[in-house]
Amino acid sequence: MNPKQFLILVGAVLLLIGVLGFVGVLGPTAAQSIFGSSWWFDTGENVAHTVLGLVALGGAFALDSKMQRTLTMVYAVVTLFFGVYGFVSSSAFGLANLENPMDNILHLGVGVWAAYVAWFRK
Repeated sequence: MNPKQFLILVGAVLLLIGVLGFVGVLGPTAAQSIFGSSWWFDTGENVAHTVLGLVALGGAFALDSKMQRTLTMVYAVVTLFFGVYGFVSSSAFGLANLENPMDNILHLGVGVWAAYVAWFRK
């Protein structure tokens, strides 16, 4: 997988998660999520997922391959940061909840995947 493919896939998934969160399928409380308490997203997370999804998709189609790689590096750093930070704090600077360890594990997994694509794939 190259950075463009990563950005398309992750962008589409993030956009879908953001939109489903806004319509209530994935939150704003665990009681309202189709995943129950495993994964649910508050408004801050829905905004973040939607914006990050749009940025990833835009970058996949508007940027050259060098900048796509750089954007994938940014995604790696951001998701790894929030994956680790979520174990330390339950709130992402008051903007989103990170209280569920599953969120943090998912962020770490995506971060490692993005780092692999950005730094180790040609």
